[in-house]
Amino acid sequence: MIEPLPQPDTAPAPLLRRVPPEGLHDPDAILELFLDWVTELGFELFPAQEEALLELMAGRHVVLNTPTGSGKSLVATLMQFRAVCERRTCWYTSPIKALASEKFFAACRDLGAANVGMLTGDASINPQASVVCCTAEVLANLALRRGEELEADYVVMDEFHYYADPERGVAWQVPLLTLPRTQFLLMSATLGNPAPISERLERRTGREVATVIGHDRPVPLSYEYRESPIQDTVEELASTGRAPVYIVHFTQRECAERAQALTSLKLTAPEDKARIREAIGDFRFDTPYGKEMRRFLGFGLGVHHAGLLPKYRLLVEQLAQQGLLRAICGTDTLGVGVNMPVRTVLFDKLCKYDGRKMTILSVRDFQQIAGRAGRKGFDTEGLVACQAPEWVSENKRLDEKLRSDPKKAKKTPRKRPPTQGYVHWGRDTFERLIRSPPETLESRFRLSYGTVLQLIQRDAERNDPDRNNFDSLRQVLRDCHEDDTAKRKLLQDAALLVRSLHRAGILRLQRDTSSAYYWVSVAEELQIDFSLHRTLSLYLVETLAVLDPTSPEYVLDVLSVVEAILENPDTILRRQADVAKDQLVAQMKAEGVEYEERMRRLEEVTWPKPNAELLYETFRVFRGHHPWVSDDNVRPKGIGREIYAEYMAFDDFVRRYGLQRSEGLVLRYLSQLYKTLAQNVPDERKTPEVWDLLGFLRTLLSRVDTSLIDEWEGLLDPQRGLSRLAGTSAGEQELRTLELLSDPKAFAARIRAELYQLVRALARRDFEEAALCVREVAPEEDPAARFPRFDAERFTTVMAPYFDQHSDLVFTPEARATNLTRIELAAPGRWEIEHTLIDPERDNLWRIAAEVWLDPDSVAEAAAAGELDRPLLRLVEIGP
Repeated sequence: MIEPLPQPDTAPAPLLRRVPPEGLHDPDAILELFLDWVTELGFELFPAQEEALLELMAGRHVVLNTPTGSGKSLVATLMQFRAVCERRTCWYTSPIKALASEKFFAACRDLGAANVGMLTGDASINPQASVVCCTAEVLANLALRRGEELEADYVVMDEFHYYADPERGVAWQVPLLTLPRTQFLLMSATLGNPAPISERLERRTGREVATVIGHDRPVPLSYEYRESPIQDTVEELASTGRAPVYIVHFTQRECAERAQALTSLKLTAPEDKARIREAIGDFRFDTPYGKEMRRFLGFGLGVHHAGLLPKYRLLVEQLAQQGLLRAICGTDTLGVGVNMPVRTVLFDKLCKYDGRKMTILSVRDFQQIAGRAGRKGFDTEGLVACQAPEWVSENKRLDEKLRSDPKKAKKTPRKRPPTQGYVHWGRDTFERLIRSPPETLESRFRLSYGTVLQLIQRDAERNDPDRNNFDSLRQVLRDCHEDDTAKRKLLQDAALLVRSLHRAGILRLQRDTSSAYYWVSVAEELQIDFSLHRTLSLYLVETLAVLDPTSPEYVLDVLSVVEAILENPDTILRRQADVAKDQLVAQMKAEGVEYEERMRRLEEVTWPKPNAELLYETFRVFRGHHPWVSDDNVRPKGIGREIYAEYMAFDDFVRRYGLQRSEGLVLRYLSQLYKTLAQNVPDERKTPEVWDLLGFLRTLLSRVDTSLIDEWEGLLDPQRGLSRLAGTSAGEQELRTLELLSDPKAFAARIRAELYQLVRALARRDFEEAALCVREVAPEEDPAARFPRFDAERFTTVMAPYFDQHSDLVFTPEARATNLTRIELAAPGRWEIEHTLIDPERDNLWRIAAEVWLDPDSVAEAAAAGELDRPLLRLVEIGP
């Protein structure tokens, strides 16, 4: 039977209550209040924690290098508490959104939801709070743009070993360069030798740096090397009281396959399965992979990787925290601080593909993941186990089987290690990773268009006549942690990027009114959130100027250019290519094409690449003007184009290509596509059709996953949080409501997107889906009974006369023409909507009548009702 984990008191810890109403600025008094709270919780501080707390309150930067589970988060909480006491701002940064949201919720419980905000690029909640949790890139971008003027009195940088990440390390370095007045807390379990970073930080800020190193773990670790088959290993660990087990894989496919294999084991007792069902409650598994997730959880098994939707990952984490799961099949993201308590970490291998080749795990990666074993306050010891290579286990089992027959044993062939996609590891590799220190962190500073643009914008906003052009850019390059040779190369790169931006018309020269000096400025007509952080953003801007905005294909062509600068989501593209090949094979077989010819033609099939010829040619010209991009190229693909051209639902696309195990990847790609369209396409290039595309994507995304907003709603207002379908926080919802009302194009696009989703459902005669496309109006909202309840049954009744007259309802691009929709402001905050339906005979006598209520004079009330996280359309009637 599952042994339940001790659960924390549901009442918030009284840390916020210790903040004096008038605030507090005495460091010693703040520390005393904090230590009283720690004592009340029954915590006994480790020496490293005590040292770090004292050094922080003495005003020094702190580099905290202690094992996983040794209380680094408690040290970070002191900085957050200090910010609330002093009415200042503390930023907490992490490498992934999941960890930022986890720390966000923890800070809400400790310091009150009203004092805590979050920025992740996807979500913006209470951003003016004293404590703001965010991903590292968010703080880096703000620091580039605003520099010392950013309100960042304190910054906690968690998982600071990401400083050495080849792709993302620059985001951990930028705040150290651009925020000289900020006090930093840099935390990691695997920093290696931090002295070079500490010396540069002290030199840049003039503030002393204290390095605090601890070796004590609240739960010590033991290590085992296993040569039994992995299913035998898991079964033994579970039966001997060493579950829950986190089984580490390095691909999402392996996670799902392992979970499926473990369903044959009896890991969970019937009474524990009942507890799991009770804990899941009415959670909606309403996407194609939901059925599989529900089935795994029913066996006490979890799956956890970036390919899942956030709401599924969050559910697995919550069930694990309640001690309800026996085994979790996940990827190495467990090493990034996700709070999923496990007793045993089991590695199924010690090598992984690093994007270029198979390689042995780094010491840092291994120790980050291994450190998650053992649950503080519950386990006396954590276990880190490693499976021997599969061929070793199989040969050992064969030897035991043939031990009684030496002659047969000599003649029986043994399994050999793979010759491809494999790097040998063994017991000696495991032992080396256990005892070796982490690798020294290396600087990964680099420049992008976005970096240059933000630093130039910062100078323009300062408007300081005592500074020269590119002053902030030069300062960052002087202070970065690269060596002198690399700095000279960065300076050359910066000059090339500036010239490219000037040629594209994004940077302009303006003559000083009082002298002959020319100032560099950013084109005023660009929207405020215009961004160039993607490598080929400038190519996008230049290529859009080539397209004809009057062309019927313009919106799809814009989509193709945007998709061409996004990274390839390989899993999705491979499935698109596989389906295209299957279709071609069926066609060629029907046509009687010979086998050799079929094979030859199949080799030419790839994923859809719309506008490839135009994209490659325009990039060839672009590269001629910008030779520094010679190593890069456009990546034509048509994922978003296919979804929009067919006006597909998220689930339809997932099912078409069998992407159930990669729903999270599809969601992330579409989110990136939406943000790039919104931020990188200049407003003057956005036709009404492009605005409709944005409305479509935003509506599609909002219907897939809102788990993060839901949980914050519950923290801010526990009564409303009782509902899993609660809307967003009032503050965030109010901001989004005001933004929507202030932008007529975005508002109209949102309305049309909801109408088109409704028409699509009606055309497919999917009346249950149609009911989800409109707002269900409560009786108290409609005292005059103007809005009938449109459920699936009513839609069936209402549409029956239409389908008696017509064979189908047209839902081609013609049916989504903007002139078919009328949106009129009938009263402040109330719009009347009418949309004409297209029938096959083109009589077009039927219409949809609806209303939208968003009262600008009572935005707070509308926000509290969660107006934007459910359909806006209140349906009046459908008929002739």
